[in-house]
Amino acid sequence: MLRIISLNLNGIRSAVSKGFLDWLAQQDADLICLQELKARSADLSPAMRSPTGLQGWFHHAEKKGYSGVGIYSRHAPDRVIEGLGIADIDAEGRFLQLDFGKLSVVSLYLPSGSSSEERLQIKFSFMERFLPHMAALSASGQEIVVCGDWNIAHRELDLKNWKSNQKNSGFLPAERAWLSRLFDEQGWVDVYRRLHPEATDACYTWWSNRGQAWAKNVGWRLDYQIATPALAASARTAEVYKTQRFSDHAPLTVDYDWSL
Repeated sequence: MLRIISLNLNGIRSAVSKGFLDWLAQQDADLICLQELKARSADLSPAMRSPTGLQGWFHHAEKKGYSGVGIYSRHAPDRVIEGLGIADIDAEGRFLQLDFGKLSVVSLYLPSGSSSEERLQIKFSFMERFLPHMAALSASGQEIVVCGDWNIAHRELDLKNWKSNQKNSGFLPAERAWLSRLFDEQGWVDVYRRLHPEATDACYTWWSNRGQAWAKNVGWRLDYQIATPALAASARTAEVYKTQRFSDHAPLTVDYDWSL
């Protein structure tokens, strides 16, 4: 069994202060994909770099206190790939890949376009350039899972107030169609939806800090594990953890019938 967790931390230092590492120690996870570290290497304590039984790899943003991705692993990877080789994207620390034999695990933080029109255009530029990279990964012969905050709710089931958000970034028709291309044209599989095709409230992984979104479970499903077909078919359980809060996102845990 292979247990993979994905979580947008909204700041690793903040999440740790809320008990994230204590919780993680109880999860028996093999791989933990992290997004939005909001920290550079010098900001990380030894426990943040290498929690008990795990080793961390990171791709930090150049801007202080911003973005960044990481992966904790119980196993030493054969290869580590930081970034996509695209300067403006890599400056924001959004892609990290670890290879273990025929298995590749990616931590991805797709930009949000909600703060301004400029950031929305940056998001669309990322999506346009990332699509062929996903196609290349799919054609590589590797079994791959891309874990992370995709900042897109794919279907009406994936957010509470879908009707009122159709003109908002995160649920724009063009964003949703882009995700559909990954699934329908490139053959990637949304692992959570494979196991829970009709889940609504239980699927949400992000809640706005405005109003009482968390208390009322007015959420969005923005965090996914998207895998190649054979790996996705081996998934046995997928669950969003909501008992404790470490971030404005919740951890997504998937157990695969797979071994490294």
